[in-house]
Amino acid sequence: MLVITSAEDVTANIVIEALNERQVQVVRIDPADIGAELVFSAVIGDGRGEWAGRLRTPSRDIALENVGAVYYRRPRPYSARFTRLPAVEQKFATTEAQYGLGGILNNLHGAVYVNHPAANSRADYKPAQLQTAAQLGLSVPLTLITNDVEQARRFAAEHGPIIYKSFRGAPAMPDGYVSAIWTQRVTAQELDDSLSVTAHLFQKEVRKTADARVTVIDRNVFASRITTPDAALDWRSGDWEKLVHDPLDVPESIKNALYAYLDHFGLMFGCFDFALEAIGGRTSEAWTFIECNPNGQWGWLPDSDAMAHAFADVILKGWWS
Repeated sequence: MLVITSAEDVTANIVIEALNERQVQVVRIDPADIGAELVFSAVIGDGRGEWAGRLRTPSRDIALENVGAVYYRRPRPYSARFTRLPAVEQKFATTEAQYGLGGILNNLHGAVYVNHPAANSRADYKPAQLQTAAQLGLSVPLTLITNDVEQARRFAAEHGPIIYKSFRGAPAMPDGYVSAIWTQRVTAQELDDSLSVTAHLFQKEVRKTADARVTVIDRNVFASRITTPDAALDWRSGDWEKLVHDPLDVPESIKNALYAYLDHFGLMFGCFDFALEAIGGRTSEAWTFIECNPNGQWGWLPDSDAMAHAFADVILKGWWS
């Protein structure tokens, strides 16, 4: 069992513990360690139709053809290994490592991937997420993606209040500090010509009473209602210790749509966010799809232990006995 992630990934630790309980042979690597701490070789051809070779770290030495499953989490970027090189050499070395080592790790014959990085990448685009959710019958907010300031102002005037959210979030700063861009309300008056510089995503605000985080692992569904003491527009922006989590039943129609969503993108797992809106005098709730993180965090949720074992079940299915 190969776990591809950074050394600091505490979420992966929970899954590794569940795998260790089942006496699974686990090898953990970060591709950004390529060099003395991560050495590999692989051969193909002359009658051999799949890559075969070795992967070696200071504590492990395994045959690539013996890897039955890959748990692909959050490795560091390949560029982290080459920051001391001049710019041109850095770009070359990074690309060669990504397409060489990465090309091997992403194509291990017969291995189960949770999730395959190519599937993660395809499912990481919010336009694709919203379109797929809408086509599967899920309610999505009225959405405009544009760099046209007049269209954005018209959208705000006709459908306000509206919110702005980023597609991928803020990049890390040169000093390694990671900032965040939270979902925020905007008005037509705040939109100016600087909007034309890049793409922006605007949505009609959902008058939600709570949020739902639905984690789907194969056909296992774990759901929590999330409320904040200050009714924040974006629950991620506050103190996570003060978030209130309550168990939540997911309607069967929503579950079936989420299964179909994962199948569409070739995913085994995804973290779905919904806005919950009270209807019918609070006797029922409307579910509005917000997004799906195909490689989202879940270790902070109350039922993380059960999730870890669900991951272990999915990862081992079909090859481990």
